[in-house]
Amino acid sequence: MTFSLVARSADGRRHGVVVASKFLAAGALVPAAQAEVGALATQAHVNLAYRPQGLTLLRTGVAAADVVAGLIAADAEREHRQLGVVGVSGPGASWTGPACHPWAGGRTGDGWAAQGNILTGPEVVDALGDAWLASSALPFAERLVAALRAGDEAGGDRRGRQSAGLLVVERGGGYGGTSDVLIDLRVDDHPDPVTELGRLLAVHTMLFSRPDPATLLDLSGAVADEVATLLTALGHPVGAGTEAALVSWAGLENLEERLVPGRIDPVVLTHLRGVAPHVPAPRPAS
Repeated sequence: MTFSLVARSADGRRHGVVVASKFLAAGALVPAAQAEVGALATQAHVNLAYRPQGLTLLRTGVAAADVVAGLIAADAEREHRQLGVVGVSGPGASWTGPACHPWAGGRTGDGWAAQGNILTGPEVVDALGDAWLASSALPFAERLVAALRAGDEAGGDRRGRQSAGLLVVERGGGYGGTSDVLIDLRVDDHPDPVTELGRLLAVHTMLFSRPDPATLLDLSGAVADEVATLLTALGHPVGAGTEAALVSWAGLENLEERLVPGRIDPVVLTHLRGVAPHVPAPRPAS
């Protein structure tokens, strides 16, 4: 009842799963991932035990294909299961039980596996794989969603649309560096869940992505003057210092992950300009 892609980033630091289905909250059931270990998707007649068992096997160094073989060998309902697995190296692996509702099947390659059941046809899985391979220039999470979008546009679940989910893990990549869950987004019940998932990812990226050090601006001179003016207009006086006021405002806007002492991320500055009342630009010094 689902189509999904499990994948590993080119540098091996990230693993992720993206999924869509005509099923309520598929993102709550299908994906599992662990940083520097691997990722898997369990679908069709979902076996939730595959998630901890599969990650345990991957953690001990078992290859993706052998993880699939081990999980289905011990499962009396394997003919009704579908499974995709990717590890820290090598090709991904996929299983489609012969009792899965048609169209059902999968496709794999180095570091990825695409699979689906109750699809409009094999073109859905082909679109997933082709889009994944063609979009290597995109950031990892955007690449996963682009592949899901391609599968959806190719026909997707033949019963229609309802839910989508995205899970990405990276060591220390979570909020404040306190977890390995970099992204965990779900659209549980929506008429166009893949589009909505893309929108949520864009918001997540804006709020929580770490700034690019090469683009940071020094919080001094004309930049500091503009920031101080904008913050004052928003009711954040800079009497205790522009940077302290910026930290206070950014916390209210959920932009704290983009703060860097003594500097300002252009994404933060653009957002600040967008929400502040119009104020005249500061005049250059004569």
